[in-house]
Amino acid sequence: MNKRKPLSKSEMEIVRVVWDLGKGSVRDVWNAMQESRKMDFTTVQTYLSRLADKGYLKFKLVDRARIYSAKVQPRRVIGETVEEFVGNLFGGEPLPLIRHLLNETEISPDQLSELRKLLDEAKGRTDDN
Repeated sequence: MNKRKPLSKSEMEIVRVVWDLGKGSVRDVWNAMQESRKMDFTTVQTYLSRLADKGYLKFKLVDRARIYSAKVQPRRVIGETVEEFVGNLFGGEPLPLIRHLLNETEISPDQLSELRKLLDEAKGRTDDN
C-alpha cells in the first residue's frame, strides 16, 4: 500500500470542509470556507485538485463540474496524522503528548470522566492479553 503524502495545514482545512459537506463542487467548498477563512476561488480549486492527486479526495464530473468527496475516511486521516505527529515530535511515544495535554490544556469534568472511561477500557484490553 502506498503511503499518502501528509497534509499541510491549509489542505487539512479544505479536506475538513469536504468531510462536513459530504460532497461538493469547488464553489460549494469555497462558499463553505468563507465563514472561517477567506481564500481565493482558484486557490480552493488548486487545493482540491492537489488533495485528489494525493489520494485524499476523489471526484466525478457532473455536467462540467468536478464534484469532490472523501476517498479516505476522516478517522483514518486523523489516525495517520496523529501517528506521524507523535512519531516526529515525541519519538513515537504517546505518553509525553498525553502528559502535555493534561498539564497545558483546560479539561472539563465531563472530559475527565470520558478520559477515565477510555483509560479503563484500555486497561481492560491490556488485561485480556
